Amino acid sequence: MAPPLEHGEHISGTTRRSLLAGVAALGALGAAGCSRVATASTTRGGELLDRLRAAGVVRLGIAGEIPFGYIDKNGDLTGEAPELAKVIFKRLGVDRVQPVPTEFGSLIPGLNSQQFDVVAAGMYVTPERCEQVIFADPDYQMLDSFIVRKGNPKGLHNYKDVVAKKAKFATGTGYAEIGYAVEAGYKESDILIVPDQVAGLNAVEAGRVDVFAGTALTTREVVKKSAKAEATKAFTPTVDGKPHIDGGAFAFRRTETNLRDAFNVELRKLKKSGELLRILKPFGFTRAEMTDLTAKELCGG
Repeated sequence: MAPPLEHGEHISGTTRRSLLAGVAALGALGAAGCSRVATASTTRGGELLDRLRAAGVVRLGIAGEIPFGYIDKNGDLTGEAPELAKVIFKRLGVDRVQPVPTEFGSLIPGLNSQQFDVVAAGMYVTPERCEQVIFADPDYQMLDSFIVRKGNPKGLHNYKDVVAKKAKFATGTGYAEIGYAVEAGYKESDILIVPDQVAGLNAVEAGRVDVFAGTALTTREVVKKSAKAEATKAFTPTVDGKPHIDGGAFAFRRTETNLRDAFNVELRKLKKSGELLRILKPFGFTRAEMTDLTAKELCGG
């Protein structure tokens, strides 16, 4: 697979995940973010940070997806990326964040057409995207995990196990896990495609499939109240025969290296102090999702 797909991304590379809860509230806030930001500076490294400080507000492109960036039932902006943005931009002298809801596939085009200042949606860093935007270093990493029946009766711990034991396999619409399973030797036409991890849990509980594949975070959260299913230990999928770990980060226009660099300085401080985990923990992130990966590594050097 080249480049590796992000969780929920269509094979064409146009979207990432199916939109989850929070989408219904997007319309109410969409109008607030429909106007475009000021034209990008031609100054080397960009002057956007100075302009954001003067305005006192930064516009965040979000995709209405739990737990990455969404509007909650009270109409408030939250999620791992917006909450992190609130902390970092306040340290940079920008007191307010304003959501600009859009579909995931429109985030990069919207950023580059200056509809908002930064993508704050837990976007995976891929070489393909690195040709269109610049990324901060990842604020989290993500491994895969399976939803299986209690006790994992078939002993499924990775995609090779699924193939070897001829397990009935399911994953979500457009998920990267489709590609990971196919690379391991599973026939794509035999994969049961369901809308999301909740549907995947239901399929496992009902015995329609032996296993559902998703990210470690989403599988871990969705099985918490299940009496019939459990999540396996997180593992690293294989891409082109090598272990592959995804990392999610904030994205900026390619001209705005000054803002990206300033953001990275504050992000590194939060990582070093342990404050980053405290910010992300309410959204299901654990120490296993903390990372020292860099954007340069994930962009391919």
